[in-house]
Amino acid sequence: MRFGLALPQYDYSVAGEPRLRFATIVDHARRAAAAGAESVWLSDHLFLDLAKYGGPAEPSACYDPVVALAALARAVPDVRVGTLVLLEALRPAGVLAKSLATLDRVSGGRLDVGIGAGWYEPEYAALGMPMPRPGERLDRLVEALAVLDGLLGGGPCSRAGRYHAVAGAENRPAATQVPRPRLFVGGKGDRLLRIAATHADGWNTCWAWTPEAYRERLVVLERACAAVDRDPSTVWRTLGLYALVGEDERDLARRFERLAVTSPPGVVTGGLDQWRVGRLVGTVDEVRDQVREWRTLGVETLVLGVGAVPFQVGAPDDVELALHACVTA
Repeated sequence: MRFGLALPQYDYSVAGEPRLRFATIVDHARRAAAAGAESVWLSDHLFLDLAKYGGPAEPSACYDPVVALAALARAVPDVRVGTLVLLEALRPAGVLAKSLATLDRVSGGRLDVGIGAGWYEPEYAALGMPMPRPGERLDRLVEALAVLDGLLGGGPCSRAGRYHAVAGAENRPAATQVPRPRLFVGGKGDRLLRIAATHADGWNTCWAWTPEAYRERLVVLERACAAVDRDPSTVWRTLGLYALVGEDERDLARRFERLAVTSPPGVVTGGLDQWRVGRLVGTVDEVRDQVREWRTLGVETLVLGVGAVPFQVGAPDDVELALHACVTA
């Protein structure tokens, strides 16, 4: 199993830094690499509010993932870089393929590409685009995957989709990785899992999951693979989980109290026992046991969200201890 870190990306991401500096993102990426992380990840939004998580409804600014990952790839040369996940509606797939192939070359072949159907309606409004119904968003995702699959390796590619189309397109220079960077989809619904089995290299879901709930989704994935005669073990499984680790129970309680105080208001509710559910939370030994259980479920890459909301990070020592517990499991 390999481990990654969801980097700070938003103005809410780091306590005491209301306007997130890019240098802070680089610093966390370097700390993650030093602590044993194999990958670092950024999400894809124009902006994001935390109302869904019980926090402020005011939108927070953020860094574009493609541009930021290109810079990170040069600043932190020892880790893979990835998107968790790109929003299909933001870019024509042919143009996105050009950007991603360039990013893969800039990184020396260290890019992994996650893409999703989208869920955050204010972004669609900002684009002047009504948010499509779920089925249409998934139709669009399938078409985008087909174009990316055909063009990341250089092409030529022709796809006559309703939402994404290219005609004899070539993408030069192609991505460094052969035949192309890995493509995975993010989500958890039945049709999304069928798309993962049929059109993608892998599947991701995050940020709060129990092993029991994950097993239920694996049954759906296995059925989808059987329908297209695919070995389920060939589906690259990445999982994002909120993480908080303590040296012992007393230290864990102290770190939880600190997280509650330093997180955006309203997002940490209840006590530590409630916070444990569906998250990678416990003492070092407890978290090692949890990691081993996820490994038995076929999770190949575990991405840690060391905060209370996506792409927030707690104190640097929280990041370091969480990665240490995982890497030594």
